[in-house]
Amino acid sequence: MQKKLTQKEINNIVWKACDTFRGTIDATQYKDYILTMLFLKYVTDVWKDKKAAYVEKYKGDNVRIERALRNERFQVPNECTFDHLFEQRNENNLGELINIALEKLEDANRSKLERVFRNIDFNSEANLGQTKDRNRRLKNLLVDFSALDLQPTHLEGNDVIGDAYEYLIAKFASDAGKKAGEFYTPAEVSTLLAKLVDPQPGNRISDPACGSGSLLIKVGREVGNNNFSLYGQENNGSTWALARMNMFLHEMDNADIEWGDTLNNPRLLEGDQLMKFHIVVANPPFSLDKWGAENAMADQYNRFYRGIPPKSKGDFAFITHMIETAYEDIGKVGVIVPHGVLFRGSSEGKIREQLIKENLLEAVIGLPANLFFGTGIPAAILLFNKGKGENKDVLFIDAGREYEEDKNQNRLRQEDIQHIVETYKAFKAAAPLATNEGAVLEDKYAYRATLKEIEENDYNLNIPRYVDTFEEEPPIDIAATQSEIKRLKGEMVSIEKKMEEYLKELGF
Repeated sequence: MQKKLTQKEINNIVWKACDTFRGTIDATQYKDYILTMLFLKYVTDVWKDKKAAYVEKYKGDNVRIERALRNERFQVPNECTFDHLFEQRNENNLGELINIALEKLEDANRSKLERVFRNIDFNSEANLGQTKDRNRRLKNLLVDFSALDLQPTHLEGNDVIGDAYEYLIAKFASDAGKKAGEFYTPAEVSTLLAKLVDPQPGNRISDPACGSGSLLIKVGREVGNNNFSLYGQENNGSTWALARMNMFLHEMDNADIEWGDTLNNPRLLEGDQLMKFHIVVANPPFSLDKWGAENAMADQYNRFYRGIPPKSKGDFAFITHMIETAYEDIGKVGVIVPHGVLFRGSSEGKIREQLIKENLLEAVIGLPANLFFGTGIPAAILLFNKGKGENKDVLFIDAGREYEEDKNQNRLRQEDIQHIVETYKAFKAAAPLATNEGAVLEDKYAYRATLKEIEENDYNLNIPRYVDTFEEEPPIDIAATQSEIKRLKGEMVSIEKKMEEYLKELGF
């Protein structure tokens, strides 16, 4: 019996395949080629597996076999398969042949893969080098992936391919530096946000800045069954393609992932109105410059009636878009923001004040520094709830000191995530405060603030204003300190005398 491939073995093989490009082109570029090849190898092997099963079932009856294959979730014509390309690995126009195969694969699966590969050019001289070098690299890539057998019956578990894809995206993010934030949210942060928004069966879930789709998938999985629908929009073409493939590999290929600029051209619409959702989550680009402030006044969807954010900082543009796309009375929003969003003044201060007065803000959660790829600054999670009702209290959590230090960045541990989630759930389950004074829920960690307190702080949400994390310095023993200084001075005199003796012996 054939040994089944484990998650770790697959991860090792695909990461080794990256050596073909590593050091030659930037990680933000070669990720597209590696992930596309993994996708092609997977659909090829699944197709082979299906075909073999039908050959056995229908005793070689080609008519019945072809009819059964036409009803499958996707189609893989022979000239589009990884195996077909591997046979042509020595051709001198290999990049062109791969492009043609991917284009035909799109055409055979228009509803699921249309335009997905159009931003990925395997024949690009700018990215992959001149013809000879390009052919060599692409041949090596095909040879590396030929070592993988991704037929489902040969894999250890149902989710290993989707998880391998996620593994690669995370590895590329660690290599990509500052640009990583454009396509990836760390898995632990995605898990935390998914648990906080608590999606339910039947929910519509959206991410208007979805990157590679990892956060959307995490929130969907949190439902616990397949009774949910996913929607996303992504501005970067190649990242949008990654998101589409990511959904496909996680068998969520019915997700509606649109390509375009959410703030200037929202594509998730119903008729001529913004589509509404039960859950809206995002890790939008921090303080996006030139986000489109000049067009916001004339926005046809009237998203910016609370005020127009500064043209150099688009944080509140994303926040207000998300709130306007959440269902009235029941919609929830979870967004990751830089700390400046909590206290900056001017137009941002006015928008923040209005959101608080509308009783939409439910929680402010400060995260540890250095959690995100490409930036060491600490971020926060803002939770908005359109169904708060009469409860006007706001939860503040300072979780900035609970994390695990990793090689290049910090990570939230399972117990850190659990601490935050349980504190939030306890806050929601408790009755609102009956007075205008807030209450410490956990010393130096969590505080329940009243609307009156927030008003008195001029709607400033800076977490230290509410969670007292001050640590008193231990008292200094003056007498002991003086005694230690005297002892050290005595040692110094003794050392200086010895130094003089050594220097005399050396003739100085």
